[in-house]
Amino acid sequence: MSDPLERIAAALERMTPPPQPAPDFDAADAFVWQVEPDRLEPVTNPSRVDMSLLLGVDRARDTLLENTRQFARGLPANNALLWGARGMGKSSLVKAVHAKVAAEGAPLKIVELQREDLTSVTRLLALLRGADARFILFCDDLSFSHDDQHYKSLKAVLDGGIEGRPANVVFYATSNRRHLMPRDMIENERSSAISPSEATEEKVSLSDRFGLWLGFHPCGQDEYLAMIRGYCEAFGIAIDDATLRAEAIEWQATRGARSGRVAWQYVTDLAGRRGVAIPG
Repeated sequence: MSDPLERIAAALERMTPPPQPAPDFDAADAFVWQVEPDRLEPVTNPSRVDMSLLLGVDRARDTLLENTRQFARGLPANNALLWGARGMGKSSLVKAVHAKVAAEGAPLKIVELQREDLTSVTRLLALLRGADARFILFCDDLSFSHDDQHYKSLKAVLDGGIEGRPANVVFYATSNRRHLMPRDMIENERSSAISPSEATEEKVSLSDRFGLWLGFHPCGQDEYLAMIRGYCEAFGIAIDDATLRAEAIEWQATRGARSGRVAWQYVTDLAGRRGVAIPG
């Protein structure tokens, strides 16, 4: 009969997965972080929109582009929170900025991290720390609800703990909420807390740790129509102004909203009707 300690050691080895090999960062410029087991999945053909097609966000575009160029050159750069109206191109801008800076020859990668996997972020940072590349760590649609503890893991990215945030990593996030949590939740906690100022300070102050706050606001009708016209010219979709205006306004009326996303959905429908192929 074998030694009980040997049997226990063998059982632990079976339960513990072997360490993952070092990622091949030359495999792609974009990756998705997966857990169980931890791994970086390369994305060889990422979905993104050319920056020239992102209209009505000039200030945010220029600010984020300059911040990213600084980071790619090894200069100081800020974490960025892109917040505001739905469908106005927040995540599209992050991906477009990465594509443009990478195309300029910078060794810049983008790694997408799901909010649900924030608890694994310290393991991800350990893989990225010291790599011969620079990384945008990207979390789309970031927000926190009542009793959500994921925000504590985010501090490992923004503050870095005792090791500090790796010098080759910057964090970009998008959210519909400026403070990453619903306003009614903030007010409810303040009204019911023994110390109202402390009840929400930890969560609300999380957004203050982003050096850049870039706001996205609902577009007006002229901007909405200009977005559609820009798409049509880029993809060779022939349509006169009067028809475009009438159809586009009817399209947005049926959806009760005007945004870049609604504009793209109309163009997708129009291209299909006109037999024009466009990128997916």
